[in-house]
Amino acid sequence: MRILHTMLRVGDLDRSIRFYTEILGMRLLRRMDYPEGKFTLAFVGYQEEKHGAVLELTFNWGTDKYDIGTGYGHLALEVDDAHAACAEIKRRGGTVTREAGPMQHGSAIIAFVQDPDGYKVELIQKGTA
Repeated sequence: MRILHTMLRVGDLDRSIRFYTEILGMRLLRRMDYPEGKFTLAFVGYQEEKHGAVLELTFNWGTDKYDIGTGYGHLALEVDDAHAACAEIKRRGGTVTREAGPMQHGSAIIAFVQDPDGYKVELIQKGTA
């Protein structure tokens, strides 16, 4: 078995695709409309689905906002340099909610950014976790 994807419901699909591709550097792998079900799926990732897990962005037509709730935590991405990644994300128009630095009660260098729907994305500096 392996993890295929994680699904996030988004309120504006084009805005979310721009965030994950232009700000976090993923690629749009595929996008499909389902007119009878009134939803669109877009898959984004750093590699093809057959090689690793990706994100499924689900846009339900007519729904522009979701309550994230208290059960959701965050996505995590490994980066070479968390400080440089934060600077680049800000340069590209992204929102950094926690600047890069050591995690509380540990030595891993982490940072957090937020996508347009409010989902948190943790950046973990390679070799520090």
